[in-house]
Amino acid sequence: MKKLLLVMGAFLLHTAAANAQEQQHVILISIDGLRPEFYKDPTWNMVNLRQAMAEGAYSDGVNGVFPTVTYPSHTTMITGVKPLKHGVFYNTPSEPLGVTGKWIWNYDSIKVPTIFSQAKQKGLTSASVYWPVSYNSPATYNVPEYWYLPTAKGGARITNKAVRENTHPAGLFEELELNATGKLDENSWDDDYLTIDQNLARMSAYIIQKHKPALLAVHLVMVDHFEHEQGRDGDKVRAAVANADHAFKVIREAVEKAGIAANTTFIVTGDHGFVDIHGGIAPNVLLVRAGLYNPEKPNEWKAYFHPCGGGAFLQLKDKNDTKTRDKVLQLLKNLPPAQQATFQVKTRAELDAIGADPTAAFGLAGEQGYSFSGAATGQLLRAGKGGTHGFFPDFKEIQTGFVAFGKGIKKGAVVPQMSLVDIAPIISQLLKLDMPAGDGVLLNGILGK
Repeated sequence: MKKLLLVMGAFLLHTAAANAQEQQHVILISIDGLRPEFYKDPTWNMVNLRQAMAEGAYSDGVNGVFPTVTYPSHTTMITGVKPLKHGVFYNTPSEPLGVTGKWIWNYDSIKVPTIFSQAKQKGLTSASVYWPVSYNSPATYNVPEYWYLPTAKGGARITNKAVRENTHPAGLFEELELNATGKLDENSWDDDYLTIDQNLARMSAYIIQKHKPALLAVHLVMVDHFEHEQGRDGDKVRAAVANADHAFKVIREAVEKAGIAANTTFIVTGDHGFVDIHGGIAPNVLLVRAGLYNPEKPNEWKAYFHPCGGGAFLQLKDKNDTKTRDKVLQLLKNLPPAQQATFQVKTRAELDAIGADPTAAFGLAGEQGYSFSGAATGQLLRAGKGGTHGFFPDFKEIQTGFVAFGKGIKKGAVVPQMSLVDIAPIISQLLKLDMPAGDGVLLNGILGK
């Protein structure tokens, strides 16, 4: 009897291993601030991603959402719909009564199914590593992008404690420290150093090797950080790009070590491009001058511009206050032509067409080189530097990138133009998630056997 039980146990283990080998896996890697030239131009030194690109498909440019910022963009990737439908309109909530520093962390902010919720419904194992809007995510293994606000005014946000206490399941964070990263502390999340992306890659690699999830999504963050600091090019930007390429290689090797490479599809993408900045626009200054907003008495506000890098959105205290809306439009029209030339007004109809925040009365889209500030004092126009995103997605520099290879991807396929909404349909097709029809299309041209 004992011998029979041993034989049956061995058979079950063999069957489980065989099933793991046959299961389809998708690894979604987002490199924040990824631009197509990073993998198309060899001088950017993304050697590993260029090698992978030669094995599969890539896009010359991926169009984003408005504003082209991280949280709505990443939510679009995993839902296949635009912010108007999924409900994550910005990185941070609009806060006319005073900016608190909060971001839209909570997964419950998403109003539609995601690849994570559908994977759970299908009984598939999934993992989310520092993915935006992942606090309370339904992913089986979840290391959320989340931090506590500073305990003192002017202090630094508290990331290590927040991630440690909210990683799921309990004990996973400590397990990752023991087996993947070594002991982490607050300095480990200091965004002046490239270590963050390496640690996120090691976490992902460990989860892949131990748990072999059907779906893993990871967010690498440092390219974006140094593009903000230096603009589209600079020594730190180039180092961050090479570092992200190495992180990608760490994750790819983990798939090989796990023995699941033959049944794995990699999708490497990003959320937005970048624009060099030389000027800033502070539209709330106009509202203060007109008596529509008072930072000293914010409860008395009638109108407020929520800034998002290269975009800004007019929020009205009374959504039906067309008189105030029209007054703000007139303030903008009364500006000198040279100042009007720094931005475009996007009407409510245009915001609907692009799928932007339905609560905004209208939007402003900065011309290249100008970003928006939430400042309510000082001059309307001011100096700027570094780089940013958030712009209306209708020009090349704000596009992000896309590379896919592995099981089910045609070698040599090129997509001249695609959109972020097209990513979820690909993943749904590969994993048979039955995602509801969204705003994207299934790019059959890159899909093979």
